[in-house]
Amino acid sequence: MAKIKIELSTPFLVKKLQKKLSPAQIITLSFLLIIIIGGVLLSLPVSRAQNINISVLDAFFTSVSAVCVTGLVTLTTATTWSIFGKIVILILIQIGGLSLISIFTFFMVNIGKKISLKSRLAIQAAFNNLSLGGMVRMVMFVIKGTLICELIGALFLFFSFLHKGVIWYNALFYGIFHSVSAFCNAGFDILGEKSLIPYAGNVYINIVVMTLIIIGGIGFAVWRDLLDRIRYWFSRQYNKRSRFSLHTKLALIMTVTLLILGTVFFLSFEYNNPQTIGNLPFFQKVLRSLFQSVTLRTAGFATIPQDGLTGVSKLFSSLYMFIGGSPGGTAGGIKTVTLAIILCSVWSIIKGRKKIVVFERTLSVLTLQKSLTITVLMLLMLFAGTAILSITENHSIFTHDISDLLFEVSSALGTVGLSTGITPFLSEIGKFVLMLCMFVGRIGPITLIISLSNGLRNGDDVIQYAEEDVMIG
Repeated sequence: MAKIKIELSTPFLVKKLQKKLSPAQIITLSFLLIIIIGGVLLSLPVSRAQNINISVLDAFFTSVSAVCVTGLVTLTTATTWSIFGKIVILILIQIGGLSLISIFTFFMVNIGKKISLKSRLAIQAAFNNLSLGGMVRMVMFVIKGTLICELIGALFLFFSFLHKGVIWYNALFYGIFHSVSAFCNAGFDILGEKSLIPYAGNVYINIVVMTLIIIGGIGFAVWRDLLDRIRYWFSRQYNKRSRFSLHTKLALIMTVTLLILGTVFFLSFEYNNPQTIGNLPFFQKVLRSLFQSVTLRTAGFATIPQDGLTGVSKLFSSLYMFIGGSPGGTAGGIKTVTLAIILCSVWSIIKGRKKIVVFERTLSVLTLQKSLTITVLMLLMLFAGTAILSITENHSIFTHDISDLLFEVSSALGTVGLSTGITPFLSEIGKFVLMLCMFVGRIGPITLIISLSNGLRNGDDVIQYAEEDVMIG
């Protein structure tokens, strides 16, 4: 009888627990679950290379970095982990890039199971989508599109590494690993301690990796919008209704603008720097400046030594990592559209407008409030993390200044993975700080706050108070 009682009560308890969890809590807990599983697997002896000792903290740091698609590492991935360990990291990157909820939904649909409303709400939150409709179709579209892009990228990289003299089975694994890592904007590599610097002059590899980074970081909603518009154009049914959405317009404009601006900046300020691109031919200077501009969009691969950047370039890089990629993709940061909304709001004030009007569309005050909330919370995390590291890493054997620490925290919060070299020398507290920054950067500060506060309270909106102005500026 006792056995029957347990069997009957367990599903009831699970369902009751699921009902109590908000979508934000489901997302947060799912990422924590994968991080814990990954940390445990990487702590096993089978995950490490021969004669290599790995602490539990370093194993979990690597797990957090992989799941949060960051790429910061305390140990060199190529030489520290065994084949099993590298495959675990690869799987963690893939799950982290797409989210456990999306992958779980994909398998449930393929075995004919129905997706509950709570799961659809969780998917909506995971993709940061505005509408609840079509969430299952969105997941199927994203998973299939991701696999196709990663497969094509892996094939191109396979032939590229093969052409560079890498033995075929290593070239195949290199192709798959770096294709997934680039598409998911993870920045993990298994080439050595210098990332892609040994292949910095290879135009082919540079173009493939940059393309994967941009496609993965531009956002899945933009994917769908672009494909819909292409389909309209080919079917000759183009009209006003088939134009790009405001989100897509802002994401594309900001992406292109930031890429061009970043390329011009690094080409200008690093042009004569012998530690980065100063001694290279002009074409190589342009190529590496472009790659630096692209990789700062939360990718984490490097074709120039980050510790060789000038002080102003480190500050500019920190700003770019803080901005990140576009919403609803594999990128981190405050996101391009968030920045666009704030800039549009500033422009509206300058023009004397009472509303934020963009491309003949009016943005709501709530959208601006969310954008400002994300930016302020991330700024607070950035300064708090930098301040803590300035204390904990004061006696680090790695020579650094405050710009290196700001660079490191920006990289963690933006889930980028670039480093000037201090990561392997971090204290235990410093590692915990970066792990928290990576986690917050991946799930988003608002999602984390909602998950901890068990949702948002809307009761205050019922009561209307009298308006009163205050002096500002």
